[in-house]
Amino acid sequence: MSKKSLEVLTESMFYVLMALLKEEMCGTEIAGYVEKKSNKRIKIGPGTLYTILAKFEEEEIIEETSVVGRKRTYRITDKGIGIYIEELERLKLCVLDGESEAVESEKIISNKFL
Repeated sequence: MSKKSLEVLTESMFYVLMALLKEEMCGTEIAGYVEKKSNKRIKIGPGTLYTILAKFEEEEIIEETSVVGRKRTYRITDKGIGIYIEELERLKLCVLDGESEAVESEKIISNKFL
């Protein structure tokens, strides 16, 4: 995974990092956390999840902390925390820009989303 591909995280990548901010987790726990946190809006399948985990591990965004049988547990690294914070700030700016434009163009009638 090149630096360029980390400039913007996918939604699934963002939620994987969010899960690992909470505590060390295995893949099944991460998938469960993401589904619960997103009110079942995001469901990460095993193929997607383990591809993300492998890429994150390769880039030292996460690290494996234990292996028991087939169960592998991961934690976020300082580099991963930095990437999460950068993405969180980017998303906040996107929301602010979107809200500002909606208000300026008077396209939103109520404050339902603001």
